[in-house]
Amino acid sequence: MKRSVLGFATILAISSCSAPGHRSAESPVIRPDQVKDFAVLFARNCAGCHGSNGQNGVAVPIGNPVYLAVADDATIRRVASEGRPGTAMAPFAQENGGMLTDAQIDLIVSGIRQRWGKPGVLGHTTPPAYAAQGPGDAKHGQQVFSTACSVCHGKNGSGGPAGSIVDASFLTLVSDQHLRITVIVGIPALGMPDWRGHAPKPLTDEDVSDVVAWLTAQRSGFSNLTELNLSGGVR
Repeated sequence: MKRSVLGFATILAISSCSAPGHRSAESPVIRPDQVKDFAVLFARNCAGCHGSNGQNGVAVPIGNPVYLAVADDATIRRVASEGRPGTAMAPFAQENGGMLTDAQIDLIVSGIRQRWGKPGVLGHTTPPAYAAQGPGDAKHGQQVFSTACSVCHGKNGSGGPAGSIVDASFLTLVSDQHLRITVIVGIPALGMPDWRGHAPKPLTDEDVSDVVAWLTAQRSGFSNLTELNLSGGVR
């Protein structure tokens, strides 16, 4: 009888240490605002939209070396902290209603840069600016699209090997800045080149602003370009 009781006690002790859900004294629970591991922070807060490696997600490829060469740390930190109103990008800073501390956001920004940034990836080329310097010209943007983009997206953007880029649902979900950075950085995983790979020559800053103005005109439901303020484009 004593031997049976001793055996049961031993089994109970072992199972209580190894059973799922039990945590030993050496593994205390870490509060969410105390997590300091980049991989954990990125996986829980960023990967769902941007992809596990910062690419191949539905959102801007923040792990793309070209994107990191165009966007500086202050820009990435601001977007992570404040989000983008009117889009699926919510604010992550606690002061803006999110869950992350300033230190955690800094850790994410520095981790992205260290893990995926590649100094010199642009060589001696100068890319278009991250943000538009002024309103684009939608009429000229239509010409740029026809020359540089229609081979994949179709003459009017409504369909080609790469599908429609003027779908109303898509354009409603994305911001002007998302369109701009996509044109600049491209989507390598889907075969879309960055601004340097568009025939017959790389796109200029003006070209990018203008083609984005044309795309935003399609979002607004304008089918006739004469209805637009072509001097100011669509904000």
